Amino acid sequence: MTTTLLFDLGGVIMDIDRHRCIEAFEALGMPDIADFLGDYSQSGPFAGVEDGSVSPARFRDIIRRHIPHPVTDDEIDRAFCRFLIGIPRHRLVTLRELAKHYRVCLLSNTNPIMWNSFIADQFTGEGLTREDYFDGMVTSFEAHALKPAPEIFNYTADKLGLEPSETLFLDDSEANCEAARRCGYHAAHVAPGTEFTDTLKALELI
Repeated sequence: MTTTLLFDLGGVIMDIDRHRCIEAFEALGMPDIADFLGDYSQSGPFAGVEDGSVSPARFRDIIRRHIPHPVTDDEIDRAFCRFLIGIPRHRLVTLRELAKHYRVCLLSNTNPIMWNSFIADQFTGEGLTREDYFDGMVTSFEAHALKPAPEIFNYTADKLGLEPSETLFLDDSEANCEAARRCGYHAAHVAPGTEFTDTLKALELI
């Protein structure tokens, strides 16, 4: 029996667009940005700031080495956050409805720059906060591990007190779903261009 829904953030709850971020960094003067940003995973300093091994300040300093002229912290942060489009209000409403029937939790590969600015702001559309929508949250920079590594799924179960066999993990990456299954979770792939409600309806969970 499914008692917990464990959501990915980007591509499931929040709409994202990698190309917007690439264009923003190219506009700042970073021509090799595409080498670091993948559709589902990052590399170099972008991976480091997501797994917590690189601080936001260190991340910005590294990025400056790839840009041939001075740029401010704010310019870097704004370019980085262009990866994120936003959360449609109907998804926030659905999360609140689901919380009446399930424990609703979050597991996200993300970074402090986005987490403490744009992401936090996107959960205020109904006059609430991010914490009001979830019974527990885990970020990659806090866990010091990135999906699809098994460590982050084990960390999540321990921190949030989850029983993986009673938890459905929803992610837009099939590789992350497979990793979750290997750790004992149930998992469902939320295909690009679909709503997570479509996935839950197909599984007869709503």
